[in-house]
Amino acid sequence: MPEVSNVYDEMSAWDNLVFAAELYGVPRSERGERAAELLKLFGLYERREDKVGNFSKGMKRRLTIAAALIHKPRIVFLDEPTTGLDVQSSRVIRALLKKLNESGVTIFLTTHYIEEADQLCQRIAIINQGKIVALDSPEKLKAKAEEQHVVEVSFSPSKDVEHQLKDLKYVSGVSRVGDKFRLYVEDASEAIPMLIDFCRRNNLKIVSINTLKPSLEDAFVKITGLSPEVMAIEKEHAKKGESLG
Repeated sequence: MPEVSNVYDEMSAWDNLVFAAELYGVPRSERGERAAELLKLFGLYERREDKVGNFSKGMKRRLTIAAALIHKPRIVFLDEPTTGLDVQSSRVIRALLKKLNESGVTIFLTTHYIEEADQLCQRIAIINQGKIVALDSPEKLKAKAEEQHVVEVSFSPSKDVEHQLKDLKYVSGVSRVGDKFRLYVEDASEAIPMLIDFCRRNNLKIVSINTLKPSLEDAFVKITGLSPEVMAIEKEHAKKGESLG
């Protein structure tokens, strides 16, 4: 399944699937049954006679996946199936992919959404500049990034204290996530008492404090040296034949 849905807008959902079945060599006697089964699975059966040109982007993406499954393949390649979709459509497609995988279908999935890869994949290959630079399970990739501890803390009243936190002992880096600060430290047990003293000196209260394990995004950044956002920008420039320099 390509990144852009390639179903025919002038045809109905039903005709698209029957046509795809014919292209894949599905026997005529089985095409209707398989089309109905997939339309029901993907929540499109009630719209089976409607022209696809009237479908939303999420519905077209579901129909495109259905067309790729019409001949009951054992292996499916999906190129960024949830890119550009709203949250609800993305959740529906991810749930469907989990069901397909549980039924025995092997899925090769490309995605720039790190969280999506973490949720769906049993093995992840990280590609940087066209080369596979890491290949392992999500948890093992995360373990490779666990050189530092991360302490996440939020204060009241909310103040911009990022520069002050960077100057604290044991802190090697600070990032802000919403109303929280993430402190990268060598030893969380030393950093937490230090944070309490910091709050007393600055008349701050700790609203929440947690120690975090590395995320898959942390592993991605450590392995490639690039954030997923930068990789996505590079991809867009590559499509346009440009270079970031």
